[in-house]
Amino acid sequence: MLMDKFRHVSTAFLELGEGYQKAIEEVTRRMGAGMAKFICKEVETVDDYDEYCHYVAGLVGYGLSRLFYAAGTEDLALDSLSNSMGLFLQKTNIIRDYLEDINEIPKSRMFWPREIWSKYADKLEDFKYEENSKKAVQCLNNMVTDALIHAEECLQYMSALKDPAIFRFCAIPQIMAIGTCALCYNNVHVFRGVVKMRRGLTARIIDETNSMTDVYTAFYEFSSLIESKIDDSDPNAALTQRRVDSIKQTCKSSGLVKQRGYHLEKSPYRPMLIMIVLLLVAILFGVMF
Repeated sequence: MLMDKFRHVSTAFLELGEGYQKAIEEVTRRMGAGMAKFICKEVETVDDYDEYCHYVAGLVGYGLSRLFYAAGTEDLALDSLSNSMGLFLQKTNIIRDYLEDINEIPKSRMFWPREIWSKYADKLEDFKYEENSKKAVQCLNNMVTDALIHAEECLQYMSALKDPAIFRFCAIPQIMAIGTCALCYNNVHVFRGVVKMRRGLTARIIDETNSMTDVYTAFYEFSSLIESKIDDSDPNAALTQRRVDSIKQTCKSSGLVKQRGYHLEKSPYRPMLIMIVLLLVAILFGVMF
C-alpha cells in the first residue's frame, strides 16, 4: 500500500522546508542502509544489538533532534543523547515483546543478543518453556540492566528541551519505558504472555507529565521499584544495583523529585471501596433531586 501510494509521501515531503527535507533525507538514507545490513546479519554481540537499535531507533532520535532544531524551537542536541533516547525505547520494546517475536510465523524474530542469552540457554526459544524459568528470568534481568545504561543520557536530553509540546512528546514515551522496565524486571510473565502497564497508570502518566519534576519523579520511583525486586542471587544483581543507584542519584541531585506513588501491578484503590463511594454519591444525588 505504501509503495502504491508513495506519490503522496513524495508530494508531502517536497512541500516541507529545506531544513526539514535535509534532516529526513539523511536519516532515511542511513536507516535504510543500516536495516538492510541486518537482513542477513544476526544480532550476535551486544555491539551488534546497539548497532541494530541505532539503525531502527537511534536514528529516529537523530532525525527528531534535527527537526526540532530546524523548527527553531530547540538547540541541536548531541548525537549521543539523541541516540540514547531511541535505544532506551527500542531495547524496552525488544525485552517486552520476547514471546511475540519468538512465536512469529513463519520464522522467529530474534533481537536479543546471543552474547547475553547464550549465558543462560542453548537456544533463545528455550526461555518460553516453564522448566527454564529460572534461567529465563536471569537473562531477562541482564537485558533490563543493559537497557538502563541509557536512562541518564535520556534525562540529560529531556532536561534541555524548552518547548512544552516537544517536551511532552519526548518525555511520556521515556517514562513509559522506565515503567515497562520496572514491570518486566524479574517477571517470568514476560515469557508467558503480554506484559503491559495498566491503562489507568498509562493515562495518569500522560496526564501528569508536564515538567522535569514529573520526569525525575517517575524515573526515581520506577528505579526504586526495580531496586525492590533485585534478588541478591541474580548473576547481575550488583551491576543492576549500581545502575539503579546512579539513576536515582541523578534524579535526587536535580532537587526536583516529589512523592507520587506509581503502582504497576494493581490500583491502590480497592474495587469494593470504589463501589461504596459510587453508591454513596448515587444516594446523595437521589436525596438532593
